Formats: sequence, structure tokens, C-alpha cells
Amino acid sequence: MSAECYPVSVLPHITQLYADYLAMSEGAPDSALRTWYAGEPMSQAWVHAAAETCERDALADALVAQSLAFAAGPAVFENIEKLRRGGARAVVTGQQVGLFGGPLLTLLKAATAVARAREATVATGVDHVPVFWLASEDHDLDEVDQVTLLTKRIVETLHLGLQGAGRPVGEVPLGDAVHGLLEHAGELLSFAPVWDMLREFYTPGATLGGAFARFMTRLFAAYGLIVMDASGRSFHRLGESTLRAAIERAGELEAALLRRSGELAANGYHAQVLVKPGASLLFLLDEQTGERQALRRLADGSWKAGARSYSSAQLLQVLAETPERLSPNALLRPVFQDTILPTAAYVGGPAEIAYFAQSAVLYQAILGRLTPVLPRFSATLIEPGVAAVMAKDEVTLKDVFETKTAAALSQRLGARAIPIEGKRRLAAAGNAMDAELSALTSYLASLDASLGGSALVSASKMRYQMNRLRRMAATFEVQKEASIARHAEALMMHLFPDGHPQERVLGGVWFLAQCGEGLIDRLVDEAGRMCLGHGVVRV
Repeated sequence: MSAECYPVSVLPHITQLYADYLAMSEGAPDSALRTWYAGEPMSQAWVHAAAETCERDALADALVAQSLAFAAGPAVFENIEKLRRGGARAVVTGQQVGLFGGPLLTLLKAATAVARAREATVATGVDHVPVFWLASEDHDLDEVDQVTLLTKRIVETLHLGLQGAGRPVGEVPLGDAVHGLLEHAGELLSFAPVWDMLREFYTPGATLGGAFARFMTRLFAAYGLIVMDASGRSFHRLGESTLRAAIERAGELEAALLRRSGELAANGYHAQVLVKPGASLLFLLDEQTGERQALRRLADGSWKAGARSYSSAQLLQVLAETPERLSPNALLRPVFQDTILPTAAYVGGPAEIAYFAQSAVLYQAILGRLTPVLPRFSATLIEPGVAAVMAKDEVTLKDVFETKTAAALSQRLGARAIPIEGKRRLAAAGNAMDAELSALTSYLASLDASLGGSALVSASKMRYQMNRLRRMAATFEVQKEASIARHAEALMMHLFPDGHPQERVLGGVWFLAQCGEGLIDRLVDEAGRMCLGHGVVRV
């Protein structure tokens, strides 16, 4: 087993803000980013910051009750007691409650939180415990009602067809249809031991959030990962002060966010969350339907959710009587989280870290501090069979990301397969043509600028035809050797499925089926070594 590390630039669709955030670790000069974040992504400063206070007894009581429901093991309860009596701090991460555990990045996040908590404990002598925050209050059901696995030939996405659009996704029941989907998943997972775990937790009477919580709790039992669903009343009571601030200080917080959006634009970035005048930081659950509705603040100072209007006093009454009906949006959520928990650092992905540049103004206004945010371990897992194909065809992960499609990768492999004599002749012809065309176009341009311009256009067409000849030769090799196309398709399917990095698409459960539960230990170890970019883990 070995690991490799690529710069983050190999990944597609990485924002400039995230790239610049990572660059702060490389001695980049001072910039606005240093005022938006609480430190460099890989500096050790965060482990020595002063502990924040929270209602530890009430927090621990709520976590114990929940962890019992999640069938947690002894290590979890030990960590809860460290939070209660030992002054421990939390290294927090979180993710949506995706079907059957969601994509691989869910495991990578949890593994990073475990590794960073262990690192901080060793560095300071103060206990740090890993916490996984469930995004159970989100209402985008379509996004979590799916898991993507592999067949021998295609990438297949399974959907359960859950009902309950608009409601918090964590409370949606799985229903009887889960039986059939589990059988289908079992076939794709070769009925590996992890499938038995799925069957234990994903039952008709379970909810999407509850099944996910029990699954993650079991996977990381040895590490005492505290899985936390903060959607209930007890946790909302603990975070009440932040929800109250979002009501009472709405105008002030909106103005701060609008200023930060301007600062982002002035520095060449864009706001991850578009903030418009009148938008609020809160959602409200409808009493009758249970639908999660965005609250809007009107010009007269009143509020509206759906068709109903509220005064600030009425919202404060809801907060006092049923605080679980109010929930934070993406920008306020980390502040709400760190009101409840004694957070040392948050482990996030590229999009979450971009959110923090905006959330920083809310942290400063409400909590008077910034929570350090650390990058999660990003990686592509390469199985032995895939590694063998890559070695045979001399393909790197960078080749896969650069070509983007199986057809383009086939062309690259076909070009490599052209016999040496053919490569030599193509190169000689291309080089000779380039040299002669360069000389000719320069000469014609010296005679007349217009003639020179026409010559450049004609030369470009000739070079295009030369490249077309190279592609034709590569295509001939692909057609002659059928394994080239098959290999390209297999590599794309495993490493860049549907044109996206593997970690964002393929279910973590797929890799657990291939590698066994020992994969969790491996990911924690790799996260501890932390490639500050994108890692390759050969499993």
C-alpha cells in the first residue's frame, strides 16, 4: 500500500478562493484571506487556542441520549464524558445524510476529523474528540435519496424514491421500498459484510437520518466518533442565542454579509452564497405540514415564510416555546454549531471552506471569534485491478483528469501505442512542416502585412491537418487493439465517473465492500499524513 500527493490544481472546478486558501500554507504573502480565516490551513496554531465555553453538562446529556439511540460503543461515551468533565474540545465535520452513507467524501471527512483530533491531543495534552454533525435539517431530498455504485460496465445510481419533499431530510422514513433497493445494492456490493450492516440499519421503520447515524457510528466505533443530529429541541436550546441574534440583529448581520460580498468581489472572488437584501439566515418549519420554509425579512421589519407573516416578537416566541422549528441556513449553520460545541476546528471540503469566508462576519458579530477551518483529506482510491491497468498503459491519475472522457483517454493511449517508426515519421513531418511554415510566414509578412496575415491562417489550417493525421493514426491503433478503449472506459468509470472526481460520486460503501472495514483505519492513517492537495491511495 502506498500514497501519492498531487497539487489541488489537478482537480476540476476548484474555485480560486479555495486554491488561494490552501496556498496560505506555502508562505503566500498577506492578503484579505488572512482576515477571513482564523489561520493557515495546515498551521498548528489552532491546537493551542484557548478553549471556548459551552453548556457542557446539558450538551453531554443530549449526546448520551442520542448516542444510545445510535447504538454507540464505549469509545463514544468515553469521549462524551471527556467533553463533560475533562474540558475536551471538539474537532467537527459534517455531511448530508446520503443514502447508504453517501459518497466516499463522507468517509474522508470523518477520517480527517479523527486524525486531526488525535493530532491536537498529542500536541497539547488536552483531549480533542471527533464529532460528525449530521446535516439532517436540509430539505433537498433528491440530493440525498441516492447512492452511486459500479457494475462491471457502468456507473449506476440507485434511488429509493423517498416521499417528503420540503421536509427536513433526516426525518423522512425509508419505507418498505428499502428492501428491494438493498437487494439490488447487495448484488453490486457482492453481498460483502458491509451489506449486512446496511441491512441492519436501513429498515422500513428507520429514517434517513437515523440509519445514516447508526451506520457512521458503527464504522468509526473504534475511534469514538460522536455522531450528532442537532435537529431536536435539546440541541436547539443550546444554540438558542445564535438563533435569537439572527432575529434581533437581522439588519446588522445582513449589512455585514453584503459588505463581505463586496470585499470578495473586490479581491477577485465571488460569494459562495448570494446574499440579497431581505434574505434571512433562518428557516422555519411549518406547524401543519412540517415543511422547511425560508424566512424572508420584509421592508416593514416583519417576516414571511410561505404565505404566512410573522413579527419579530412572534418568531422569538416560537424560539422560546419550540426552538426546533427554527433552523440556520448554510452561512449561519457553523456559528450555530459552535455555539453548541466547544469547537477547536471544523474540517470542511472546498465549498464549505469558501462559505467560511462569508460566515466569518457572523462569527465575529455573534461569537466574537473565528473558528479555524481545516481542509478535509481529498483522495482517489485505486484498487489493485485498476492499478494494474494503469501500470500496463502507463496512465497516471493526472492523465485521467486532464482527458476527462474515455474517448479522449483512448486517443491518448492510442497515440502512445503507435509503433516507434510511425511516431518518428509523424514527428519528423510535423517538425519539418513547422520549421518551413514559420520561415515562410515570416518572409511573406515582411513583404506585406496583409499577405502575412493570410499566410498565418493558411499555416494554421495546415497544422490542423497535421494534427488530424496524428489523431487518425492514434484512432487506427485504438481500433486495432480493442483493449485500449476498454481500458480507457474502465479507468474513467473507476477514477472519474460521469466526469467528476471519484470521491464526489461513488458511494463510500462501494470501497468498504471491496476493501473491508480495515479501509477506515487506512483512511484515518492517510488523513493523518494529510496531502494538502489530492492524494492517491492504493488499497
